[in-house]
This record gives sequence, C-alpha cells and structure tokens, in this order.
Amino acid sequence: MEIPETVRSTDDVTLQVYDLGGSGPLLLLCHATGFCGRVWEPMVETLGQHFHCVTFDYRAHGKSTRPVNRPMVWQGMAEDVLAVANAISPGEPIPAVGHSMGGATIAMAEHTRPGTFSKAWTFEPILLGDGLSTEQADPSEISEGARRRRAVFASRDEVHERYSSRPPLSLLDDRALRAYIDHGFRDLPDGTVTLACLPEDEAGIFEYHNTGARTIVGSLSIPFAMAASGDGMIPAQAVIAAAEEFPHLELVTYDKLSHFGPLQDPEGVAVDVVSWLTAS
Repeated sequence: MEIPETVRSTDDVTLQVYDLGGSGPLLLLCHATGFCGRVWEPMVETLGQHFHCVTFDYRAHGKSTRPVNRPMVWQGMAEDVLAVANAISPGEPIPAVGHSMGGATIAMAEHTRPGTFSKAWTFEPILLGDGLSTEQADPSEISEGARRRRAVFASRDEVHERYSSRPPLSLLDDRALRAYIDHGFRDLPDGTVTLACLPEDEAGIFEYHNTGARTIVGSLSIPFAMAASGDGMIPAQAVIAAAEEFPHLELVTYDKLSHFGPLQDPEGVAVDVVSWLTAS
C-alpha cells in the first residue's frame, strides 16, 4: 500500500510519516525523545534488505505538530504510535523497533490495542516510575537539564561542530548525527536554525515518565526483546531488572554501547534486529 505522508493523531496533532523504503514486510521504527524519525536512516541500509521500513516524527518532534491543550504525557506518544500503525497497516499486526521512549510507547500502544504489533525489538525502553500518576509532572535533574538546552544556532554546520565535539552526541555515528541535524532542526526566517523538539517540550516528556511501562511490558503476549547497553545508567538498570522480573522477555546486552546504541552502531544493531525479527 502507499504510505501516507501525514497522519492525524489525538490532540489535533499531525504526524509526519516517512517511507524509508526497503523490500519485505512492513516494519515501524519509533525514535527516542528529542530526535526524529529519519535518524533511523543508517540502520535502514541493513534493515531495508529485509523489511519495508516506515518511521515518523512523534508529536512536537521533527515536522510533526505540537499537541493542543495537553502536556507531553507519554500516553499521547503511544497514541501517535497507534495512529501511524493503523494508517500503514489497518487490522494487520506488524513488527516494530523502538529506541528509548520509542520502545516504551510501542509497549504502551500494544497494551492499549492488543494485536497492533506482531513482535517488537527495543533498545533501552524507558521503564521508570510506578505508573500511578501519569498525568502529573515529576521534575528531575534530567528534565531541568533538557530545559536549559541551547535551542538556536547560526547554522546546521555550527550544530554539527558543537555536537560532534562533545558527549553524548559525539558518540553517534556521523550519519545518524547528520540525519538528526538535517531533520531534527527547523529553519528560522532570519537564517538561523532551532531544535524542532523545543527544550520545554523535551523537558515535559522527561517529567511525565511515570507511565507504568515496566508493568506493561511484563503483561504483553507478543515476543518482546529489550536491549541494555553497558553504560550502567538508569535506563539500562531498569531494563535488566524488568528482564529478571519477567523471564519471558528477551534480554540483549551491548556492553560497548551507551543508551544511544542504535545511533552509535547502526549496522551492528541492525544485523541483530534482523536476526531476531526473522527468527521463527
């Protein structure tokens, strides 16, 4: 079927959808907080040999619009996942791959509407909080750090010079970094560029992390893989703890990668994703 360029979601959001090509069954790719759909392009060089790859920009990211009269709650992002999945494969489950927020919202979407996905491979899905207050903001050091991010730069070249010279974004494969800079920034009338995901919106996402996703992943009936990096940070710890609590979930470890693993080693991660998704 023809992949639509835009899809309507809840809260008057219009999502930008990208057909990244490839041959084989449909595969939906869901990005991390602050990034954009087209950062998957380096991985698609491998994934596209086996799958027809589709991605999108979550609300308030890339070319998608911001929600109206609703904060950046993760259920809204899960509704974005459902909207795109339904638009590209109505009534037919498809596999999905998600990174960080993308992995958590795949699980939330499948929990909301079972049968949306046939299986899912995720890299450090965010499994934090007790899920008891999903509509209540919880400020943290991470959210305040996001709020202080510099948003406007003279040019994309300046962005690349800055991001490529300091961690954590200096860890990224340069193709993924350039895709982020090319499509995760917007041009301003005065010739400067600004983050598409504004610091206030990114901070809001981090503040609403109490999603209940840890319990949700344990309840899923579809094959669900979770990768953990070797950086020892909280997302990795949470994934490992969830795998211990729910043995039916498959744990994959990448000792030499960080939370940005799919953007650090696109080929290596993609090979593993293909192997898992195509296994009988």
